[in-house]
Amino acid sequence: MSPWVIEPVDLAVRLLLALLLGGLVGFEREHTNRPAGFRTHILVCLGSCLLMLISIYAFADFAGETNVRLDPSRLAAQVIPGIGFLGAGTIMRNGFSVTGLTTAASLWIVSAIGLAVGSGFYLGAFTATAMSLLSLWVFNKIEKKYFSDKRIYTLKIMTEPKPGTLGLISAKLEERGISVRKMVMEEESDRDVPYMEMTLLIKVPKSNMAAMVAEEIRSVAGVRSITLETG
Repeated sequence: MSPWVIEPVDLAVRLLLALLLGGLVGFEREHTNRPAGFRTHILVCLGSCLLMLISIYAFADFAGETNVRLDPSRLAAQVIPGIGFLGAGTIMRNGFSVTGLTTAASLWIVSAIGLAVGSGFYLGAFTATAMSLLSLWVFNKIEKKYFSDKRIYTLKIMTEPKPGTLGLISAKLEERGISVRKMVMEEESDRDVPYMEMTLLIKVPKSNMAAMVAEEIRSVAGVRSITLETG
């Protein structure tokens, strides 16, 4: 049989398989209420599979031409950059917090699975799907159990520009074993009373410690308000 020809039944099976495998990954994203869910992952995987099929089989009539050289990878190679734009739409930044990276990565791997199915590389497609689900389900639970205890918080403090205030706040954080990963200080004088706003990105050893530290900092002389945000 010619490598440039595919039977209709085989074509339908590949498209259905892409729908199934993309749906499995998409179901996990939908279950956890992510920006791109069940239908999005199905469409990405199905579209990638179809483009792979087009790249291999749609130009079979030209395979026998003397001056024509077919390259099945050329059209398929454009899928990955296209998925990059789609994945970027799921990434959101809120202050120092960035979310959606895992969903963007799942869209990327789903497109690769679709390409694998479209090319008939079933072993790679099934293995990649299984490993993706393992990463999203099992490793997610491991991450929450062993790594989520240390949380990143954004601490915003509005205080009077008194000497020694920053030292007192730093001492409170050090006592609790809290590390400061980034600090931004802005002094404002457009009000009747000048004030200084400090934004600190802190890493807290235990998540239940954040509220306690916030209360301790609030008691520091000169601190007028404090805001604590996750991420």
